This record gives sequence, structure tokens and C-alpha cells, in this order.
Amino acid sequence: MATPIGSGGRKLDCKDLHGYLRTLSPNILDRLYNHPATCLAVFRELPSIAKQYVMRILFVDQPLPQAVVASWVITGHQQEHIQSTRVLSDLRVWHDHPIPGGLPGWLLNPTYRVNLKIALLGGGEAWASAGHLGPDKYARDVQFLDTYALERWECVLHFLVGSKGVDKVSSEVALVLTNSGLMKVSEDSGNPVISQAGFQFLLMDTPSQVWFFMLQYLETAETRGLDLVEALNFLFQLSFSTLGKDYSTENMNESQLQFLQVLRELGLVYQRKRKSKRYYPTRIAINIASGLSDISTDVNRPGFIMVETNYRVYAYTDSDLQIEILGLFSELLYRFPNLTVGALTRESVTQAASNGITAEQILHYLRTHAHPEMLQNTPIIPPTLSDQIRLWELERDRMTFSDGVLYSQFLSQADFELLRDYARDLGVLVWENPSRRVLIVSPSGHDEVRRFWKKQKKGGSS
Repeated sequence: MATPIGSGGRKLDCKDLHGYLRTLSPNILDRLYNHPATCLAVFRELPSIAKQYVMRILFVDQPLPQAVVASWVITGHQQEHIQSTRVLSDLRVWHDHPIPGGLPGWLLNPTYRVNLKIALLGGGEAWASAGHLGPDKYARDVQFLDTYALERWECVLHFLVGSKGVDKVSSEVALVLTNSGLMKVSEDSGNPVISQAGFQFLLMDTPSQVWFFMLQYLETAETRGLDLVEALNFLFQLSFSTLGKDYSTENMNESQLQFLQVLRELGLVYQRKRKSKRYYPTRIAINIASGLSDISTDVNRPGFIMVETNYRVYAYTDSDLQIEILGLFSELLYRFPNLTVGALTRESVTQAASNGITAEQILHYLRTHAHPEMLQNTPIIPPTLSDQIRLWELERDRMTFSDGVLYSQFLSQADFELLRDYARDLGVLVWENPSRRVLIVSPSGHDEVRRFWKKQKKGGSS
């Protein structure tokens, strides 16, 4: 009787490292913990209290009473304790394990314990090495690697915004952009264009963009013949690499070498030629799993846009990418060295809306990249301009969408009114049509309304 209703829009969901690992099966997590680099990467991102718990029991081979662990936290910090224990359990860093007498206890995952010890204390095999290659006569410095990483990643972003005259991306990368919802097929031309989610993607910092893209790529890793555990472990190894140091490909299998080429295209590693026996991790690769945002590799640099009440936009930048992004929602008029002039028009805003870009996203972009002179204004964007952009959007789209669950096929009007009144009292009723005996409740209220209905009908259906 209940049917989920879509919202008509896609919200960009960029999970952090732990958020992603929690979606993996226990079997994959246990395999990942066979690698010290993964164990250390997970430990590095744990909450502070969770790190303390792990360190205190790292050398304890027997389960510890949960009450003892709780006693380590002073009064007033119990919420942090609950959150930390949940994180450790969700990541399978420790397991529920009863102690003698039947009391609840926690036991550190044996595989995780062994490999975290190796990561912290030394031992085991080297994660990556220079092999037997000797000095590199084509050695690259940090400045070159930063520039290379930025240029390679900008190629992906140029494809996303539909730039012309730039290097094309591989079919594999283009497929990920489409399947992830960052691009969609245009209703007018039938060609792939940036979507609403794609525009949100452009507003993220570079490390977050790369991490999101990698998550989308890894979701279909097995269909490409790529072992997910091997790929993730390699990413974690890269995050502990030394910037400016070269590493060998000698001990990498065919699957890993194939993955290396994807990372090369995205700017995570530099490899002079496809068959070169060495590679250099870039700053983006080193920061990818740590949640760090490095300004020197961030393509979204704020502080270059000026807007006026006559709808003119002045972009003080020589970045082709930023100009292409500006062209997604404005009409470009003139371009000079370090300055591009555009205009916000009804046609440009409605065209952006047809591609899924909302007025609020346009205004957010203008605020985020406002020139320091504009930041002194209150509000930053003139009200006449922001109001007009919203009105132009409304001319095209007069409907709003929200998620909901549909209830229908009631056998009697009394049944309908009973459930409707209950949903209304809870404040979860979104819409109703008494003549057709149809109502919609919000997703957050669906479980409660369903329980109420089952209780009323005692397992019967209506």
C-alpha cells in the first residue's frame, strides 16, 4: 500500500573515508585490514577518544569489559564515548565479545591489531619502494608535480563543463562522470551536459572532488576486473608516500598497473610514459584519504568575481576553467588578459536551469568566489540581482519536489481518514486527496505511520 516517491533531484553525497568503509561488507573490511597501510589510514581518521581506546587495548589479547572502557571517560563526555564506540564497531576495528561471567566486552579485531602494530612499530614488507631502478635522470620536483596534478584534474573538469579545444578524457572516465550523475543527456541537443549534481561537484575543493570521483569509480571496480581491496590498499599506500619521491612498479600485478593508469589520468600520480618503471605520487594522492584540503592544488580559488546591479559580471582570472564555469549561467561578452566580462540574462539563467543548475547554486557560486572588494558589501550580492535570478528560475520551473511515501487503495473512507488524521497529528502528512483516498507522508514519518496502521489492522491490508 505504501510506495516511495522520488524527489526529482539528485543530492551529491560525498562520504568521508569512514563513511565509505562502513558501506563495505564485513568480508571486504577484514581483507582490507590485512594491509598495514589501511589500518593506519583508518586509525588516523578515528575520533580522538576512539584513538585512545585503540592504543590502550592494542597489546591486550583478551576482551575488556565495556564498563571499564566507559570508566575511562570523565562525566560530560559520554556522548563522545558513545559515538566513538559506535565508529569502532561499524568499522569492525573491535567486536562485541562477552567476558567470563557473561558481561559485555570488546575485543580488538585480531587482524587489525597485528597490522596496526606493524604500521606503528615497524616490520613487515615495505609498502612501496624504489626497487632497483637507481637515480631518475628525469626526476621531477614538487612544483612540477603540483602543476601536473592540477592540469590533469582540470582536464576532467573541462570535460564536465563542456569546454572545447582541450584534451579529451578516456571513455572510462567519461562513463564514471555519467553513471555518477555528474553529467546527463541534454533534452535539447542529446549530448552529455553537466547536471545539477555536477555543478555542486564544481563547488567542492579539489581533494574532495577526487575522492568523490574515486568512490564512484571503485563502486564498479569489479566489472573492470579490478580487485577492490587491492585498489583501496594502493590508494592508502599512496596517502603515506613522500611528495617528490619516486616509487617502483616492479612488484605490481596487471590489475594494479591498470589502476595506476587511471590514477595517472586523474593527476594522482605522474608517470613519464605508460611503460615507465617508476611513478611519482602527487599532493592530491597523498591527501586523498586524509580529508585534507590543500590550497595549492585547489582549482576553486575564491576572490575574483565582481557583480553589479546592471547584471554585469567581471571575472578577474586567466583560468580557462573558471571562465567555462561562468559561461554555464551567464552570457560571456568580452575577454581580456586576466579579465572576462559577462552578463546575467534571462536566457542564460533559464538555460542553466534547464541543465539542472538552480538559482541558489548560482548565487552561492558568486558569493563563494566574490572579490575581496565585494566581500565588504552587506549583502554580498545586491538584492535586486539575487531576486531577479530567482524570478527567472521561477519562470521556467514553478514546481518544487520533495520525497514522500504514497498510501493508497484504502477499502473504506473511514480507514483513509483514520490514517490521514494520525499522519497529520504527527506532522508528517505531505499531501492528501480524500476523493481518491490517497495520501503522502514524509519518509521520516513512514515507519511510525506504518506501525500504527499494522497495529490498527492487526496484520490486515487495506
